[in-house]
Amino acid sequence: MKRLFISQPMRFKTDEQIHSVREKAIAYAESMIGEPVEVIDSYFENAPHDARPLWFLGKSIELLSTADVVFFAEGWENARGCVIEHHCAVEYGIDRIE
Repeated sequence: MKRLFISQPMRFKTDEQIHSVREKAIAYAESMIGEPVEVIDSYFENAPHDARPLWFLGKSIELLSTADVVFFAEGWENARGCVIEHHCAVEYGIDRIE
């Protein structure tokens, strides 16, 4: 079973919008891969109240390092954290679904 990391813009999104995108990403990734995936939970609902953007990015990159494949959700190219995650995936040879 492949481990799936989902990179998605989250700024100004509601929890419902974020979860909806994640559900669609999982279904699409499973159809592309041809088998169920293990989703890496990279949505930090219990983050420290004073966490800054780089805290989230650091945690995300740590989780990204364990992925077999990354799904880049619509709009990723306009979100600075997603762009950095994409660069990491390319540079470290992690398979991508864009």
